Formats: sequence, structure tokens, C-alpha cells
Amino acid sequence: MKRVGLKDVAAAAGVSVTTVSHILNRVEGKRISAETRRTVLQVAERLGYLPNNLARGLRLSRSYTVGFVSDEIATTPHSGQIIRGAQEAAAHCGLLLLMLNTGGDPELEHQEIALLLQHRVDGVLYASMYHRVVEVPPQLQSVPTVLLDARSDDPAIPAVVPDEEQGGRTATGELLAHGHRRIGFVTNEDDIPASRGRLAGYRAELAGAGIAFDPALVVADRSDAPGGYRAARALLGSAHPPTALFCFNDRMAMGAYRAAAERGLAIPADLSVIGFDNQELISENLFPPLTTVALPHYEMGSRAIARLQHLIDVEEPTAALPVPEFLHCPLVSRDSVGPPPP
Repeated sequence: MKRVGLKDVAAAAGVSVTTVSHILNRVEGKRISAETRRTVLQVAERLGYLPNNLARGLRLSRSYTVGFVSDEIATTPHSGQIIRGAQEAAAHCGLLLLMLNTGGDPELEHQEIALLLQHRVDGVLYASMYHRVVEVPPQLQSVPTVLLDARSDDPAIPAVVPDEEQGGRTATGELLAHGHRRIGFVTNEDDIPASRGRLAGYRAELAGAGIAFDPALVVADRSDAPGGYRAARALLGSAHPPTALFCFNDRMAMGAYRAAAERGLAIPADLSVIGFDNQELISENLFPPLTTVALPHYEMGSRAIARLQHLIDVEEPTAALPVPEFLHCPLVSRDSVGPPPP
């Protein structure tokens, strides 16, 4: 079967080959009407036109491949949406995504990045399993790079991360909206951007409601179910226990459920609980199902590809906006939040 080319599309659409080339290659700054663009795109799709990325890549010194280097994202089921978001966005841009997982091994990471550079990738997504500050490998200075769910101390390196403070405000605001005024925060003991941001959001939302911050209502422990259990048990066993708990993540919330059950507290009749991350294996299967704040995994993957595509396309690096892009963390309402007990 003969391959459909630009001439075929141009003839069927009744325009010049140059016009078709400008439209299909997304050349900016050309005076082409929206109707003509729509017609050409429809004809190209109907004829089954496929761009010759090999020839185009040789002409523009492009490989149309990008690397996705992660520490442990590929092995964590709740972060699979990051990969799907990046893959689908890359395919939409005509890019092939090469996935490499380092397992946190610096030597393996060095080797894998070297392999990507040998394959002349157009850019790299450097991803972390959780939002943290990372040391970007010096090898990546030679190629456009965007950090995904991670930030660098170097403000010149673009990053796409969740808006942890907004998420903390959303969780606390949901509890306030149900009438709670004494809200405990079961938080992570590690000093990372997520811990700091969610605490800042918690404090800001309380302040906005005219409630003074009480450090006795914040207990830190390991960010897992046993840690959540210990922190929640300490809060619920205090002289003036909270009527609601905002938990750093869904695993800690699972521990809080256990602590509440030990004290004979029903959720949400006696105690409201809200989590973070929306790890569906946990949040949907707790009883009652857990209200939580979702990390925008899919959107982060998709936006990181968009930022990387921009870096690759701009003629001057300074044309890119290097500041971190903070993505909204939405509330996922289920059944674990209600009004405080009378």
C-alpha cells in the first residue's frame, strides 16, 4: 500500500503542500485560518497520514524520543497514573517515551542516563516516588530536563509538583465545613516538602477560620499505618481529644481507624477522619470508605511532558518558565467525614 504523503493531503484538501506542512508540523506564526487548519487535520486523519518522524528528525536533529528516569515510581501501584499521564501526553506529541527505573541505585542511574544520552533523546523527565528535593545528576545538564514530583535547589530546573499547601487547606477546610473546631493533624516525621506544605495548609486554614494553632494537636510519626495508629492514639487519649483527624496520608489514616476502634469511636459519628494521596486500595476499602485528598498523578505526568516539549521546542532556554508548577490536589469525598458529635 502506498504511503500517504503531504502531497496527497494537500490535493484532497485543496491547499498547497507548504500549507499542509505548516499545519501538520505545528509551525507557529503562519497566517492560516482556523477553517483551513481544521480541514487539513480532518483530511489527514481520513487518509491515514502518518508523519515521517525519522526524516523529520534527521532534518531537525531530533530523535523524537524522551527518557523517563525514576527511582521507584515504576514499582509503586498508586503512582502508575504518573506513567500513564506521561505516556499519553508523549504519544499525543509524537514522542516515544523510554522508561528506566533505577531502584534508587546511583550507579545504575548513572549508567541508564548515559544510555539515554547515547540514544540522543530530546529530553528527560527525572521523577521521584514522592515529592522531595533532589540532586539532579550532572549528566542531565546537556539535555532539556524536567523534574516530576520533585524539586531542585536550582531554580533554573523546571519542575511539576503537587500543591501540598493547597491540599492541606482543602483537607482542613472540609473538616471545618462540617463544623469541627478541634482538628488533630497526624503527620509524617520526615522533614520533606509534603510534610511542610500540608502543615502550612492546615495552619493557614485554621487561621482563616479564626482558630488559634495548637501544637498539642499535631503529632508526628512514621508515615505508615503503625505510625498513624501511634499518633492517633496519642491524640485520642489526650485530656481534650480532637473531634476530627487530618492524616498525612491514607496509610496513616488506616492506623487512625484502628486507634479509633480501640477507643470505641465510630467513624464518622464520633470521629471524622480525612486522608491524603487517594491510594484507592486503601481509601476505597476502609470501612467506612475514606474521604481523602488526591495527588494529581496523571496530571503531573501529562504536564511534565508539556513542559519538556516546550523546553525542547524553544530556541532560547530562557524562553521557558523554570519556576515549579504546582498542581491542584482535589478532594475525593467518601463517608469518613461528618459533623462533630453533640
